[in-house]
Amino acid sequence: MCTKCMIKVAVIAAVTAVSSTQAGHATSAEDAMAAQARTLVKGFAGTLKHALVSSIKSDGPVSAIGVCNISAPEIADEQSKASGWKIGRTSTKLRNSNNAPDAWEAKVLAMFAEKKAAGQDLKPMQFYETVEVEGKKTFRYMKAIPVGKPCLTCHGEKLKPALSAKLKELYPQDAATGFKLGDLRGAFTLSKPLN
Repeated sequence: MCTKCMIKVAVIAAVTAVSSTQAGHATSAEDAMAAQARTLVKGFAGTLKHALVSSIKSDGPVSAIGVCNISAPEIADEQSKASGWKIGRTSTKLRNSNNAPDAWEAKVLAMFAEKKAAGQDLKPMQFYETVEVEGKKTFRYMKAIPVGKPCLTCHGEKLKPALSAKLKELYPQDAATGFKLGDLRGAFTLSKPLN
């Protein structure tokens, strides 16, 4: 066999091995939990987006800050209680320090950023696994949040003066601005202890 042919076979074998390892890392139980987590993310994201867009349309962008400041944690808490999952959001560029990533979340956010830098689409990007948290097996799931047009109102590069003033008032340490359309804003993060 020629050298070029041997290299092609080796590359194909390596890609196949990596693909099957990545696809086969999860158990069917984990895949089922991930499907449940995706449904919860869709519900949480939809409820939050509706509240934000409605607030912007009726009272302007400054009022939408109140949705994120007060309503978003309430929505996450309500949906967490109803589902038995812990539901939230996190980012490396924080507005609310209560959303700071833990070590596992920071690792996943870094992985998402690397994949985005390599040209992968953020919309379907997710990661999940079963880990040990305080001696208990826990299923953890994260779904990337790409910056969409509505996000730019409060997280973009150019904010209106009244909006900037309100953000400084509510979030003196705000680091969640300067984003462009399609950037990685952060991630939805969910967890559920396993029996």
